[in-house]
Amino acid sequence: MVTPVHPRAVLLVSSACFVLLALAVVVAGTPPGDGSTRDALLASASPPVLAAMRVINDAGSWKLLLPATLLLVLVYRRAREHWWVWLGLMIAAPATEGLLKLVIGRQRPEDASMSFPSGHATAAAAFFGALIYLAEPLPPLVRRCVRAAAVAVIVLVATARVILRAHWPSDALAGIALGLAFASVAALLARRSRVTQGP
Repeated sequence: MVTPVHPRAVLLVSSACFVLLALAVVVAGTPPGDGSTRDALLASASPPVLAAMRVINDAGSWKLLLPATLLLVLVYRRAREHWWVWLGLMIAAPATEGLLKLVIGRQRPEDASMSFPSGHATAAAAFFGALIYLAEPLPPLVRRCVRAAAVAVIVLVATARVILRAHWPSDALAGIALGLAFASVAALLARRSRVTQGP
């Protein structure tokens, strides 16, 4: 039995989360719990953890995920059917994330450059969020494994951005919310196109 992931519900929740986080950052600068959560994660950053986080960090790089999207479109028929949707996702998400950084203007915890939302977390959530939707027709065991791995990578990339001192936790959470919102919009567009085209 296929376990559906409802993109409208994910879009609603992720968009609401992003707006709330953005408002908290604009109003408070550093939302409650941001500093203490960051301190707790940094305290766990032993040398082996840091080494692992540097590797995981690459899974949120646009330079890696844009080619990965092209590869996905080439090898997976379901992605190839609506290739423009998935490629558009991986172009629109970073463009929006970069614009939001300028508009919100929050500095990184240890750098003067802009940090909200995290670009790596946005990229990971957009790409691996798309995989969650694209996995729907796969055999049950494969689908569950793909989805579990996708969620794990999203969370790990967001955690890596904090442990590597690049972002506040709220930056990373906002990136996840933004990326999932874009992935959900892409999934809705692909479904609408599928219905319009028919079997």
